[in-house]
Amino acid sequence: MRVGVDGRYIQDHFPGIGRYTYSLINALASLATDDTLVVLYNPALPNSRYDLTALTRYPNVELVRLDVPTFSLAEQLRLPSVISRLSCDVFHSPYYVKPYRLPVLSILTLYDVIPTRYPAYYPRRTRLLIRWLHRLALRTAAHCIAISETTRADFVRYYGLAPQRITAIPLAADEHFRPAEPAAIAAVRGRYSLPPHYVLYLGSNKPHKNLPRLIDAFSRITHHASQITHHASRFTLVIAGAWDPRYPEPRQRAEVSGLESVVRFLGPVPEGDLPALYSGAIAFVFPSLYEGFGLPVLEAMSCGVPVACSNTSSLPEIVGQAALTFDPADVEDMAAALSRLLSDAGLRAELRQRGLEWAQRFSWAETARRTLEVYHGLCVLAGRKV
Repeated sequence: MRVGVDGRYIQDHFPGIGRYTYSLINALASLATDDTLVVLYNPALPNSRYDLTALTRYPNVELVRLDVPTFSLAEQLRLPSVISRLSCDVFHSPYYVKPYRLPVLSILTLYDVIPTRYPAYYPRRTRLLIRWLHRLALRTAAHCIAISETTRADFVRYYGLAPQRITAIPLAADEHFRPAEPAAIAAVRGRYSLPPHYVLYLGSNKPHKNLPRLIDAFSRITHHASQITHHASRFTLVIAGAWDPRYPEPRQRAEVSGLESVVRFLGPVPEGDLPALYSGAIAFVFPSLYEGFGLPVLEAMSCGVPVACSNTSSLPEIVGQAALTFDPADVEDMAAALSRLLSDAGLRAELRQRGLEWAQRFSWAETARRTLEVYHGLCVLAGRKV
C-alpha cells in the first residue's frame, strides 16, 4: 500500500498539527514496514521544530518536494495530479484545508469544533468560512479520524457526520517527555530565570484557553496566602507557549491584578527545553474551556508533574482519575483546586504517580496501529488487496 501524507503542515504555523503529523509519520514508518509512506513537503515553509530529512532513515518513507503553499489555489490545481503520478492508494490530510478533488480515497483528521461551540471568539465571516470549509472537507473525505471521543461526538452532533464515517484515535506524548534529570531542570530554570517553585501552564493565549480566569484564580490564592499551608506567595505562575498579539487580555489582567511579579509570560519555548520545563514545575494547570484532546496535560503527566485541569470537553477522558479537575468557568472552584494542590504535598505525590502510570496507556505506536487499520480498511473498500 502507498499512503500519501500531506506533510506540508509540519511547519511553525501549525505547532499542534505539525506535532501530530510528524509523530504519526514517525510511528507509522516503524510499524508499516510493508507499506510506503509518501510524504509531501514544502521546504519554503518555516519549520524550526522537526527534521523532515530524518524520516528518510526509514526505507519505506519517500519525501516528495512540492513547492505549493498551504491555503493556496495551487494545491487544488496541482495536488490531484501529483497524487495520481505518485500512485498513492490513499491520501491523508491532517487539516481541513486540503485538496478537495483527489483521484484516490482520502482520510481527514479532525481536532475540534471551537468556532461552533464558542462563536463569540470569531468574526462572523471567519466562522462561516471555517464551517463551509469543514463541510466541504467532510463531504470529500472517505473517512475521518477524530483525536478524541469528544471530538468524534461533536462532529456527529454539529455537522451531522454519520458515526460510521469517523473513528476516534487518541494522541500520545512523544517519548522524550519523561522526568528530566536535576541538571537539566537546573539549566532550564537558569536559562529562563525561573524561581524554585512555579506552577506551569503551556499552550496558546487564545480565548478558549481561559487564561484571564486562571490569573484571577491565582490572584485569589496569592492574596489569601494564609489559607495555604505552603504559602502561595512563594509560587510563580509561568505561562509559556505561542503568543497571539490579538489576545492581550491575559497580560492586561495580570497587570490590573498587581501580579506582574508573580506571573511570568515566557512565550514560545524550544522543543528541547519542554521536558525540563515541565519537570521543574511543582504543578501543571490547564484551565481550557474546550480541548479536542489537550496534549499538554499528557506531556505533563509523562514528566511526572501533578496536574489540575478543566472538567470539560475531552479532558476528563484524557486524564481519567490521574488529575485534579475543576469547573473552568468558576474562578472560585479553580482557585480551590489550585490551593488544595499547592498545600497538599501528599496529594501532589499521589497525582504524580497516577499521572506517570496513566500516561503509559497512550503511545504513538498504538495511534499509528489504529490509523493503519483505517488506511487498510479504505483500501479494502476500494477493492485493493492489502
